[in-house]
Amino acid sequence: MAILGRIPVEFGAVFPHGVFATGPAEPLENFETKRQETDKENGLPVWVVDVYDADPQAGHKASAIRVKVAAQVCPVLPDPSYGPFRPVEFGGLTVTPYVEETGRRPRVAYSFRAREVRPASGGGKATRPSGDKAAA
Repeated sequence: MAILGRIPVEFGAVFPHGVFATGPAEPLENFETKRQETDKENGLPVWVVDVYDADPQAGHKASAIRVKVAAQVCPVLPDPSYGPFRPVEFGGLTVTPYVEETGRRPRVAYSFRAREVRPASGGGKATRPSGDKAAA
């Protein structure tokens, strides 16, 4: 069975250390038409949120990520908490892998989409198992 299109993923599995939005959500503009993009699956306007992955193991270049959010109105992000940074989470997160051929060698890259963006409930950290397994 082939997987086609967007792959649903849990926020905490992709971003176990959370993410920080670095500015407000903005319309995603189609460069050819100069109009706001619409989602091909549901026809809603697409907004983009620039975030920074808080994973200390991620390289600086890999930490800057754009997440596209399909919503009728522009998502409102929480007020900044740390300088310009706003801890957020994404609901209905999906990932689409693709081959990026802009450098010397092709590489696998990922496109992220979500149904919603909201204030982080626990810093975005993945939940840890409880009981004896947590102590191991």
